[in-house]
Amino acid sequence: MPFINVRANVEIPQEKAEQIKSELGKAISCIRGKSEAWLMVSIEDGCRLYFRGDGDTPAAFVEVKIYGSAGRAEYDALTAQITAITSDSLSISPDRIYVKYEEVQNWGYNGHNF
Repeated sequence: MPFINVRANVEIPQEKAEQIKSELGKAISCIRGKSEAWLMVSIEDGCRLYFRGDGDTPAAFVEVKIYGSAGRAEYDALTAQITAITSDSLSISPDRIYVKYEEVQNWGYNGHNF
């Protein structure tokens, strides 16, 4: 049950959003047991993001929530892919992209909890 939320202070055309969604769908497999089949993605563009006091230079904040846990190597691999996807798709410098992980122990779906 992964969820990835991409927030950027740039405009993201629909075709770019579709590309990012598809690439994140492949990248999530870096985490053992996770796949695009259960992935939910949110892409928010035009956000007011200020990094190092600057809101004019492109920046992104990517939040990844997973049910359960993963190892450091899995997170490292996914961070590398998320950074590459975000940087390449949106022309955002890798040093202006944050990736945050949250492991969730209680996750509801279809009227029930896991």
